[in-house]
Amino acid sequence: MAKKYNRPAQQPAAAPRPAQAAVAAQPEPQQDYRFPAWLYDFKVQAIIVGLLSFLFYCNTYKNEYALDDTIVIVKNEYVHQGFAGIKDILTKDAFDSYYKQFNSQNQLSGGRYRPLSIITFAIEQQLFGAISKTDVDSFITYGISFDMHTPAEKKFLNQMHIRHMVNVLLFTLSVIALLYFLRYVVFRNNHIVALIATILFAIHPVHTEVIANVKSRDEIMSLLFICLTFIHAFRYQELGDKKNLIYSLVFYLLAFLSKEYAIAMMILLPLSFILFNRSAFSTAVKNTLPYIGVVAVYALLRLQVVQPMSAASDADILNNPYAYATEVEKLATRIATSLNYFRLLIFPHPLTADYSYNTIPYKDFSNIIVWISLAIHAFMVWLMFALFRKFMATEEPRVAIPDTTRYTIIGITMRRETLAIICFGLAFFLSHLLLINNFIFNIGATMGERLIYHSSVGFCIIAAYLLYKGIEKIGSVSTGNAALVAVMVIGIGLCGYKVLGRNADWQNDETLFNHDIGISPNSVLVNANVASSLINMAETEKDEAKKKEDLRKGIAYYDKAMSIHKSFVSGFMNRGVAYMKLGMPDSAKANYDQVKALYPNYPKLYEIYYNLGVCYYFNKMVPQAISVWQTVTKMQPDYVLAQQSINTAMKEVAGQQQAPPPQAPQQAPPPKQ
Repeated sequence: MAKKYNRPAQQPAAAPRPAQAAVAAQPEPQQDYRFPAWLYDFKVQAIIVGLLSFLFYCNTYKNEYALDDTIVIVKNEYVHQGFAGIKDILTKDAFDSYYKQFNSQNQLSGGRYRPLSIITFAIEQQLFGAISKTDVDSFITYGISFDMHTPAEKKFLNQMHIRHMVNVLLFTLSVIALLYFLRYVVFRNNHIVALIATILFAIHPVHTEVIANVKSRDEIMSLLFICLTFIHAFRYQELGDKKNLIYSLVFYLLAFLSKEYAIAMMILLPLSFILFNRSAFSTAVKNTLPYIGVVAVYALLRLQVVQPMSAASDADILNNPYAYATEVEKLATRIATSLNYFRLLIFPHPLTADYSYNTIPYKDFSNIIVWISLAIHAFMVWLMFALFRKFMATEEPRVAIPDTTRYTIIGITMRRETLAIICFGLAFFLSHLLLINNFIFNIGATMGERLIYHSSVGFCIIAAYLLYKGIEKIGSVSTGNAALVAVMVIGIGLCGYKVLGRNADWQNDETLFNHDIGISPNSVLVNANVASSLINMAETEKDEAKKKEDLRKGIAYYDKAMSIHKSFVSGFMNRGVAYMKLGMPDSAKANYDQVKALYPNYPKLYEIYYNLGVCYYFNKMVPQAISVWQTVTKMQPDYVLAQQSINTAMKEVAGQQQAPPPQAPQQAPPPKQ
């Protein structure tokens, strides 16, 4: 007979409301205390998962900024304004500041309205201290230079270290909230499984992008507020205290303002009432009605803020990864890509920051991966509904049915508790997956590791439950416990090795993309970012031979990027810069002419051509310089510097020696993310 540990004393339960009396009257099954009683205590478990979360990601403190940090933080004028920018953050698209810099408008289907995390960046900036208008303009126009030669740039990078630690602390807090949610709602009768599921979530390497990339704070905050919504919704159901209903509704709105994933709660909340509170279907729907009001509020806010998507952006392969695909290829590729998420949850290697075009080639229905993915996901959907139907098949009141009753699904006998847990885990996984796999919404990317963050909760719920039930099959409690501990220790060790190493890759764009080029060699953006880092490195290289080598390597990577994406505007722009640095103005002009043809509204295009004229001038190609500057005067008639340079050059051609134009070529902005 299995050894039992004494159960800790329980606090007296609050008196139930009359409407909840049937639920409260159901006796709570005794937990099987396979482990020492202290391990079941919430505070002990919170310390365990909190320490793991912090230790796994504390080495991100030394990181700088990478990937979309540039768009959301570095080049976001509203963030730099601190408190003064919060109004604009609340009333504009998340990428509005970036779009303005390119004389553009909304480039993503449906826009992006997720202001809460960006508000935290603005609050941090206010606490760090205001940045002067001149320095803000410099950040907005050029980003941060490779060699950090200004005090403002060094200060900003030091502040990024603090932002990283805020991310780690928020992640730690969200993991503890997840633990409470799982104990209070999903695994009420087995808090060890709640602990295992939370540990699996905290250590999973696929989450490195969410924590190591500061911009992805929206993912962390979204899950945190979703967990708090669940917790207070169930407290209200249990205690009848309207204060908890208000808390739940507020947290639900905050979840929406963090990221759009909160819409999945319209399915998950009533489902959880049915599965874990034993509510009737009609009662569960009725108890969900107040949350529809929150959805309406968010929808109204979003409609006021998000602008229509520009037609040109929908044709851009970097904004619409299926722009070149047929309808059959779109469907097949979306099905196949969904399997990639499932694979990464089971085996998170290799990891990459970018899955944009053409990292995942288009597929059709002749590809076996498409059919494997379709079969796996169809089975998940079928099983979820089969479990739910079996759960609902009993006559009212369902609360009177003991949990020891056995049910058979696909030849497997299971308890009613198992039906509820597996059904909810599948629903959590699939409902969030449906929001990110491009079936309902065009998310502007083929896939992204950060996007599986919420779905992984459902995966961890099921994985932890099956692991624990498998250990229970071992006859000896001591042997089973030892096996479970061994599995967890080995898993923590392997995941820790992967996570800590991956965190280091995320130090900055240079380290990230130079690592990921080996994983995503056909990605337009990875090739472009490696090229950009090489060109920026050449800016500070003192060895002339090494400088030219870096520039040529950068051009080669841009050649690769533009062989994949033939209308890549930023690629043409930055390749032109590289040619100018090599003293090859004709090649630079050919690239700039492509920019002008593809994107005539490119910001300050006249200044770029002016610098091209300077390059011609310093290479003793004065007639070509004059021709380019004349083009500048047509593009921007009031640009006095161009006319002055023409006059200087004309006098030189006429034999009157004059000083050269006063402005040298400038460093190009980084490529569009």
